[in-house]
Amino acid sequence: MNPTRIALVGDRSTAVRAHEQIPRIVSAYDDVDLHWLPTDQLVPGEASAFDGVWVVPGSPYADEARVVEAIRDARTDGTPLLGTCGGYQHMVLEFARTVVGVDAHHAESRGAREAAPSSTALITELACSLKGHSGQIDVVPGSRAVAALGEQSFERFHCSFGLTAADAEPLVAAGLVVSARSPEGEPRVVELPGEAFWLGTAFQPELADTQPHPVIDAFVVAARHRARGRRAVAVGVADRAAGR
Repeated sequence: MNPTRIALVGDRSTAVRAHEQIPRIVSAYDDVDLHWLPTDQLVPGEASAFDGVWVVPGSPYADEARVVEAIRDARTDGTPLLGTCGGYQHMVLEFARTVVGVDAHHAESRGAREAAPSSTALITELACSLKGHSGQIDVVPGSRAVAALGEQSFERFHCSFGLTAADAEPLVAAGLVVSARSPEGEPRVVELPGEAFWLGTAFQPELADTQPHPVIDAFVVAARHRARGRRAVAVGVADRAAGR
């Protein structure tokens, strides 16, 4: 069986519970191979050579610029992309920089205090930290998120930084979909319209009691579809080369 290859973009650490959980969760899929890609060793185009890219929690990353580049490559190539917690935050950052054209930065990132005066802190410290908290999210009907979560879900968070409703407005105007919010209206899940799987969650599905979490399962399904498509293309090329 040809495996479905998923890249985990992040700096693996035993101190990050999600990093310990991910291999256990994915062991439920006998056709999935995981490959950790440390952020300071990322090579341009490397991540999108996989069938799926999962940008995992654990920010600030050793090399934010390479993470954002990997996210951009996956998005523009149509590679299934999942970002959880810090990964979600950097997916938002990439969209703001590349699509909206905003010189945005993450307030937690290394060197953020030295950012140019014109740079906007798009991912900021939350007024009420979600670290270690669980909470309700309300999901938009018709979205990719609602297909996995239903119209209301209760999720576990582990973050102190995020995107506010006010800062999301110009991104939404440029095509970003905020597909789930807190009861107070703050963004909790973002996605992009279209066939390609592109989903970011402020919560950590890795910490759910029941696994695989529906968001993880939806991502794996998308990666499998990508893998099948690539194999079909490879077989077609081989057949043409052999004159079949």
